[in-house]
Amino acid sequence: MKHSDLHECSQLNEMKVDMAMMNVISAWHLAGNNILVEQMPIIGGYCGGVEETAICDIATTIASFALLNADIHLGGPIHVRWGTTTNRQSLQVAAHTAMALDTNTDLLLGNQYYAMAGPCTVMNLLETAAQAICDTASGRELLSGVASAKGVVKNKVSAMEARMMGEASMAACGMDISDANNIIDRILGEYEVNYYNPPKGKTFQECYDLDNIQPTDEYLDVYENALSKLSDCGIDF
Repeated sequence: MKHSDLHECSQLNEMKVDMAMMNVISAWHLAGNNILVEQMPIIGGYCGGVEETAICDIATTIASFALLNADIHLGGPIHVRWGTTTNRQSLQVAAHTAMALDTNTDLLLGNQYYAMAGPCTVMNLLETAAQAICDTASGRELLSGVASAKGVVKNKVSAMEARMMGEASMAACGMDISDANNIIDRILGEYEVNYYNPPKGKTFQECYDLDNIQPTDEYLDVYENALSKLSDCGIDF
């Protein structure tokens, strides 16, 4: 699949679709494009708490395929207070949604990554790893990230976060659900304490050598530190 063949659009929150989206989707189908539809239900928003948001998440996922004939659904339950997908409640919603759908369908499921901390920080990499383990163990096929610093700060994204997402996902392949739960709980304990004062991290220009587009020695050291902490939490890299 070429990147240009994949077209993406978003449902409206919560469980709403407008005519503009229907028109766009129709045009893409006529053109023979592959279609990815996303929707990020808000925990603590119109739906309510974790259980209600999980029901919403499942409904919007099914709608992407049944109503819009999407090829892939990209989720990403996000917390109304923290604005991330890596907090405990978001991981609960994402895991239960994916497990329910993966157990009963053959639909292609993705999840978006919005970490609280900025790049070149251990917290960011721990957040990323926790979600990657959660998504992999619960049956998602696509991991889409990472939007560091909540995805709202300019130049606060780098490939090192995506590398952690991939490495943690591969380490979680075949992992027993109870083991995954225990490991994720330990990782969460490492970074939940920093929610009120998360490290801002560095911009891409500050944590990469711009001449050869390689991470700086500092970021490599941060990455190794994160791997060590994750190993202590039970991940076998």
